Amino acid sequence: MEAFEYHVLDRGMIRLVDFMGGDIAVVQAARVSFGQGAKGEEKDRKLIDYLIRNVHETPFEQAVFKFHVKCPIFVARQWFRHRWASYNEISGRYTEMVYEFYTPEKFRTQEKKNYKYTDLDDVLSLKLQKKLEAFYEEAHRLYEEFLAEGVAKEQARIVLPLSLYTQFYWAVNARSLMNFIKLRTDEHAQYEIRVYADTIAEIFRQKMPWTYDAFKKRVLDVPQNA
Repeated sequence: MEAFEYHVLDRGMIRLVDFMGGDIAVVQAARVSFGQGAKGEEKDRKLIDYLIRNVHETPFEQAVFKFHVKCPIFVARQWFRHRWASYNEISGRYTEMVYEFYTPEKFRTQEKKNYKYTDLDDVLSLKLQKKLEAFYEEAHRLYEEFLAEGVAKEQARIVLPLSLYTQFYWAVNARSLMNFIKLRTDEHAQYEIRVYADTIAEIFRQKMPWTYDAFKKRVLDVPQNA
């Protein structure tokens, strides 16, 4: 299979490990009730558009993606709220965690409504980055000290912050994947998970172009209050 691996954030990654099905698998699943299959690109694309437009979603479960994801823990905790999928994550109980923490390129303000944020000025962001990196060094030093003293990994990890990078495998069908993309590419989603969702949307576009085109037209490009 063609390699799909993308760098995300400062130390993150998304890699498509495996893929089953595709646009034709959706068409076949939709037409099996009538004992029919593919009928050529024009008719098959119209069928997919019809399915998306009328929210007939079960045929899209016949296409399955398997990703290897590396992201900060706080991003993963948002990610795992999407429960129509299968997850397997690296365990801090059995594995010594690597010194890899997320440092924002810029810090942003906290707004009360509309999820609109403004970047802090460069001087202040740089100052806060240095403070954050000093904290990371101390947290990891304490973690290593606990391990050296014989503390179990499952306890030593309690000193590590949510910005620590974790890794997991994510198996998800196209129906659930579209729901993830819809919610996590929205402007209301947190920036750090949004950049992962944008990358996944691009992989989805390349692997299932007919479905993606209909999904974009009928879902992503439709205003929320339409």
